[in-house]
Amino acid sequence: MNHLIEAFEKSQVADTNFPTVGVGDTVIVHKEISEGKKTRIQRFQGLIIKQTGAYSRKSITLRKIVDGIGVEKSFILASPLVKNIEVVSKGQPRRARLHYLRDRKGKAALRVKKLGN
Repeated sequence: MNHLIEAFEKSQVADTNFPTVGVGDTVIVHKEISEGKKTRIQRFQGLIIKQTGAYSRKSITLRKIVDGIGVEKSFILASPLVKNIEVVSKGQPRRARLHYLRDRKGKAALRVKKLGN
């Protein structure tokens, strides 16, 4: 029965050409925001601290520091509101979830070993 659910979820995923991203990567997510009759694209740059789900339920949580305060935002990748994802840098963490970064301050709050170093 699981293969039926999996096949249905695969069919629900739109054909998105997003790059392969993982935990520890710094990315920019372009999301469409509607304000009244106007729509615009909002960019959110942050470090991926969590990745959950698969196929149409796949989501990522990004974290960044704004004026010394940590801000986290979750995005469902199959959503039609997510227009594009740009990879700024690839990271090589030693954990699947980077929740320990919430306790850090300053530059250390977003420090993850970069790929290739």
